[in-house]
Amino acid sequence: MNVVDRRWFARLGTAAGLLVTLVALLLAPAAPASAHAVLASSSPVASAVVPSAPAEVVLTFSESVRKVTGKIRVIAPDGSRADRGEPTFEGALVTVPVDPSGPRGTYLVSYRVISADSHPVSGAFTYSVGAPSTPPTDSGVESRANPVVENAVKVAKYLGYVGLLLVVGPALVLAALWPHRLSRRGPARLAWAGVGLLALATLAELWLQVPYTAGGGLTDVTGAGFSEMLGSTYGTAHLVRLGLLAAAAFLLRPLTRGPVGRADALILAVLGGAGLLTWPLAGHPAASPAPAVSVAVDAVHLGSMAVWLGGLVMLAVFLLRRADERELGAILPIWSRWAALAVAALLLAGIVQGLIEVGGVRPLVDTTYGRLLLAKVGLFALVMAVAAYSRWLVRRRTAAQRPVPVRRAIWAELAITAVVLGVTATLVQTTPARVAADDVAGAPAGYFSTTLTSPIYSLQVELDPAERGNNSLHLYAYTRDNRPQPVAEWKVTAALPSAGIEPIDIPLLPLTDNHVTGEINFPSAGEWQLRVTARTSDIDQATVTATVPIR
Repeated sequence: MNVVDRRWFARLGTAAGLLVTLVALLLAPAAPASAHAVLASSSPVASAVVPSAPAEVVLTFSESVRKVTGKIRVIAPDGSRADRGEPTFEGALVTVPVDPSGPRGTYLVSYRVISADSHPVSGAFTYSVGAPSTPPTDSGVESRANPVVENAVKVAKYLGYVGLLLVVGPALVLAALWPHRLSRRGPARLAWAGVGLLALATLAELWLQVPYTAGGGLTDVTGAGFSEMLGSTYGTAHLVRLGLLAAAAFLLRPLTRGPVGRADALILAVLGGAGLLTWPLAGHPAASPAPAVSVAVDAVHLGSMAVWLGGLVMLAVFLLRRADERELGAILPIWSRWAALAVAALLLAGIVQGLIEVGGVRPLVDTTYGRLLLAKVGLFALVMAVAAYSRWLVRRRTAAQRPVPVRRAIWAELAITAVVLGVTATLVQTTPARVAADDVAGAPAGYFSTTLTSPIYSLQVELDPAERGNNSLHLYAYTRDNRPQPVAEWKVTAALPSAGIEPIDIPLLPLTDNHVTGEINFPSAGEWQLRVTARTSDIDQATVTATVPIR
């Protein structure tokens, strides 16, 4: 096969890989971006005592969530299942049908759902009907992922990072810096090892995501679970990564045998850039408060890491050993500038992403995510010191004559960054600090809840955090026999007569036909009067009032 035929074959293979990628994108779900979810409120409220058994339990998360089949359960005081039928998911709202004729006592609600950043969110709380009793237990929903699976996911992500830099490093150096007289066999083997490692890690992540989200062991993978995972954004991103990797492999082959044309090198660079986006699209960045910015800066962060570390591997393993003094004199200054640019981009992107994911100074020290990020920054500073020493050697023009000190410095950089990659693999599996610091699952301090009754309905009122400033209000209407009561029109006001504050209208947003939410800013503390009017038909209307202590 001549050179022209090989190039056409490579481009044909690339087109086939891109076709697979396109199919995966077309099958991708259209899901809104959101953050690592936490349980923001529930009805009945956690630890509340209600007069009669509700017909449904409503879970309101901080962001949209997806279902894990069979992992939302309501356990009655006698240990039997009180939930009836499948829960319904509407963005951040999950409604669980419950048997309203259940016994009196304490009920346990356990849940496990998937947040938009592909991490499982689980927990449990209790409420009581009539009077509290000994809480039941539920072994059907795991509170956390299986430790073996959880660690295997981190290992797979670590190997994926290693595979990425082993592909990027050889491809970059062979395309731009490799001396013509040297054999490409060693770098080719390294590049193909990277391709294999990256493909293996991606497949492992796809497999492990099923038991990771369901809380099972390594072999607890069902067809339904695997299908659900592949239909998610996480599954689509990984399938796209495999397709792009297959397409790039066809262009990587001629590069490992000799110089390639500018067009093929450009196509390979574009495929690499597109592949980098699959990491943030399957993790925290796609679910951040600024997803477009987060995805872009995380891709830059990852790409800069791959260029820098991949290039260092090529220098340490091949160039500093095989290139002569004249070749090193030409290569090292160019590489030094490239490394400086990569590190600058890495640092800038890391700062931007850190600011988005941490959200303040206190979460930096009060959360696991923040502490891991501080450890990563400390290790990175140490790497920068070693890198500065390497650049100093290059600027002195002695590296080409005496490459041993440079080689030692590069090996030191690689050793420290190997630890950095391990911290990163753990970091991407950890709840972002901005979310962990605000985790309000259950009944937080200051949370106000009460049940009001009228001749035509009962009303569950929930206000969070019941203090000066912005507050979230949730209202749930039920019939006298505790079934959801559709409401045609709501009107709610809040007043503080003791301070001369006249009634303030609270705008409401309907979430379901019996559930509305609204936001209100209480300007001062005191005993606020909350007045709710609900019209259930053309002629049926009733007004209830509550006194809400605002701190």
